[in-house]
Amino acid sequence: MSEHAPSLTSPSRMVSQLRQALPQFRRIEWVDRTDSTNADLLQWAREDNPSLRPWLRGAHLQDRGRGRAGRTWKNREGAHLMFSCAFDIFVPPQALATLSPLCGVATCEALRSLLPERHRVALKLKWPNDLLWYDAKLAGILTEVTRASTAPESKDHHVVVIGIGLNLNDAQSLSESLQRPVADWESISNECVEMLAHRPADLVAAMAAGLYTAMNEATAYGFASLPERFSQVDALLGQNINIVHNDKILQTGIAQGINAQGQLMMRNALGTQVVSVGEVSVRPSAPR
Repeated sequence: MSEHAPSLTSPSRMVSQLRQALPQFRRIEWVDRTDSTNADLLQWAREDNPSLRPWLRGAHLQDRGRGRAGRTWKNREGAHLMFSCAFDIFVPPQALATLSPLCGVATCEALRSLLPERHRVALKLKWPNDLLWYDAKLAGILTEVTRASTAPESKDHHVVVIGIGLNLNDAQSLSESLQRPVADWESISNECVEMLAHRPADLVAAMAAGLYTAMNEATAYGFASLPERFSQVDALLGQNINIVHNDKILQTGIAQGINAQGQLMMRNALGTQVVSVGEVSVRPSAPR
């Protein structure tokens, strides 16, 4: 580990730093170990829990961490920054799928705000919500929704739980084991010494605050601004891509950003195609 490697402090110290940075969060916890921070917050939301949201819960290690499409999130203590946030959201049920790319945009914007301007273009978002440093995956986001046990009868009131796993270090071994490019915050700090001033708790606080604002704005204003915001961080825009499901290529075309529902737009010989969140994964097509 280099001298620039960010390191996690004790759970109690993380809580102290986060409470100071996030006074708007009603409940903040950080533990040594849990099965899944997303599962923990989903369970809290479903219980008769009087604690007011938003909530944040992080862990140094997750035994049953989850990624998108039911994938397992592999983690090692000290190598990853893993936490979840829970928010009340008031949007129509048909708009819930749009929360996934919105959370990706808000997280990417928050981390970009910590970077010097010359480095911000390197941090991008691969639809719907994978953060990339250049072309290597830096972080993944899992967005899940449930009904609150104490929610009123309004069909528009839900609790959204957003889990984030960001690689702090260990990218080289992850790249080798996963057979794909992986980035970590240590390598970013080595390229950009200004980042040494930011502790892991500062990264968490920036992302959590960005999500807090995004959820409030979605409730107040909807998602009309999402396509333009997404275009500013889009890692796929203009690229030839394959739409893949269960390792089978379903469609090929050129990425055209997203619509106000958060769906990926793709142009091919058949015209403009719409790809829905949660049905497919996207991979850059191989060069001819």
